[in-house]
Amino acid sequence: MASSSPRSSVAIVAGVLLVAALCLHGATAQLCEDYYDCTCPDAYEIVKRVLIDAHMSDVRIYASLTRLHFHDCFVQGCDGSLLLDSVPGVIQSEKGALPNNGSARGFPVVDAVKSALEEACPGVVSCADILALAAEISVELSGGPKWGVLLGRLDSTTANFTSANNLPSPFDNLTVLEGKFNAVGLNNVDLVALSGAHTFGRVQCQFVTGRLYNFNGTNQPDPTLNSGYRAFLSQRCPINGNGSALNDLDPTTPNIFDKNYYTNLEENRGFLSSDQELKSSPQAQGATAPIVDQFASSQDAFFANFAQSMINMGNIQPLTDPSKGEIRKNCRKVNALKLIRTEKYVDVLN
Repeated sequence: MASSSPRSSVAIVAGVLLVAALCLHGATAQLCEDYYDCTCPDAYEIVKRVLIDAHMSDVRIYASLTRLHFHDCFVQGCDGSLLLDSVPGVIQSEKGALPNNGSARGFPVVDAVKSALEEACPGVVSCADILALAAEISVELSGGPKWGVLLGRLDSTTANFTSANNLPSPFDNLTVLEGKFNAVGLNNVDLVALSGAHTFGRVQCQFVTGRLYNFNGTNQPDPTLNSGYRAFLSQRCPINGNGSALNDLDPTTPNIFDKNYYTNLEENRGFLSSDQELKSSPQAQGATAPIVDQFASSQDAFFANFAQSMINMGNIQPLTDPSKGEIRKNCRKVNALKLIRTEKYVDVLN
């Protein structure tokens, strides 16, 4: 593609600054729905087109992309840090953290989205915003709610491997889950609503074998697990079977975004122990169980709360300070690495 002239480059920069100024409230930059309306008006449609193409060969991709946004935001805010590859001595990628290693997926699709956006409007749309847009589009295309995605995030120049190892876990009890959500400013409604993303996607056998054969070290199955569902899962995940074998998180409508996740919990058919905790834990009765009941009885209530909770999650420490972030040209690496050598900064250009 031909390079831009100095005059057009100045115009693009001016446009970015204008839209950014429109999203300022007081001294702090805030996210807004129309952030790219002037600088990249087709951004939403470009992302959507790439995702539809990807879904043709990978039915799991919508759930996987939604999970990427979740795993990005819960580490050091919604800043695209999850997308960074490792650089020896400089960046330890979050992709290698236990909750992500071997299970976080969809990175080539994010690369394809970034490439398409760079072709249409170079240097404008951040990778962090790509994850937010991809999550909304993925949910919508799967039959779920639509919401106005707040935009204007910058990309981090750092990753946080340690924090990535402390993401909400499929083995966490309700108390731990509440603590992890509260730590990032999210409440129990957000916890139950965002967990509803498990209404689509796949999960490996290794995350349920403990419930099937040795729950809490008892050598017995989890007593909260529906007996019929347990028998079904025992066939899918035998005790000495392949721990990486995939199963539907929602055995009823595995590729559709609906309220069946909650109706499954009502029947003790939650695949992950962390899911069933929301309904069956003793602590859940005065906290999360009534929310599960509400969402199980009303898909409209679930959709409305899920949309709001996704917006809430997208507001976890969004990076908007240009002195601390950037718009990456390649989502896998920062535009310029800064290495610390004897307390002096040395720029290493990609």
